Amino acid sequence: MSTAHVMIRPAVIEDLDAICDVHARARATYYAGFLPTAEYNGPAELERQREGTARAIASQEYTVLCATRQDHIVGFAVLGARFEEDKLFHFHIDPEVWRTGTGSALHHACVAVWQAAKLSAVRLEVFAPNARARAFYTSKGWEEDGREDDHVTMRLLVPVPQQDPVL
Repeated sequence: MSTAHVMIRPAVIEDLDAICDVHARARATYYAGFLPTAEYNGPAELERQREGTARAIASQEYTVLCATRQDHIVGFAVLGARFEEDKLFHFHIDPEVWRTGTGSALHHACVAVWQAAKLSAVRLEVFAPNARARAFYTSKGWEEDGREDDHVTMRLLVPVPQQDPVL
């Protein structure tokens, strides 16, 4: 999957450092001012995220996708596609490429994975003060359906894949 400037591909373990860098930069944009830095960018948290991402890449239970521009990872998603109402666990875009179509291309690839798995609905949780992310998800068809602590839960009805007309 790709656009003129974005390529989407499955992640491999060699992508781990770049994915972790994107994750740290993205999280710093929406947690700063709301949480102490150590909670989202301290050494223990960064190592926890790194280990979790490595497990997801190696796992058969998750799909990890990378968005690349000029062979540099600028976004990633970790998603489940095993059962109805599975989750989008992580979706992060490097702030330097926001509003360039990278997030839209990555989201489109996630939807394609869910369509291939024949899921009709999926869920995610987003940090409630992160209005930018909530607006992005809403623009992609996600609907808010609850709150849990400081996170909003959202649900997407996965669109049915377009069929080519029979001629």
